[in-house]
Amino acid sequence: MSKSASPTSKSVGTTDAHPQERTVRELLTQSRPLFLGVDGEGAAHYWDSYEFAVAVVASEDHAEKVQLAETPYDTLGEWCKYTQDERGWAVGPHVGGSLVGDLARRLDA
Repeated sequence: MSKSASPTSKSVGTTDAHPQERTVRELLTQSRPLFLGVDGEGAAHYWDSYEFAVAVVASEDHAEKVQLAETPYDTLGEWCKYTQDERGWAVGPHVGGSLVGDLARRLDA
């Protein structure tokens, strides 16, 4: 084994604040999608404005990407209302506000 490759070495920046973010990055185009919240069934919702899609991560083994164009909902607000009606929100949704507010929340996470 070379000196540079030890069995405990780990790349810098590979730790996720939320474990489901790795799954989300595999589903969506944006490297840092916006965390919307956690629904009443425990699934985390993330928004990708580039794809106009929501990633819903129920567990490490169960995640899906939902393109809003393939639903009856035209806006992210409508998706959040639908989620509220169907499952409720345990955390969030964190939608709206200003870009500065969104960035500040992201840095606090």
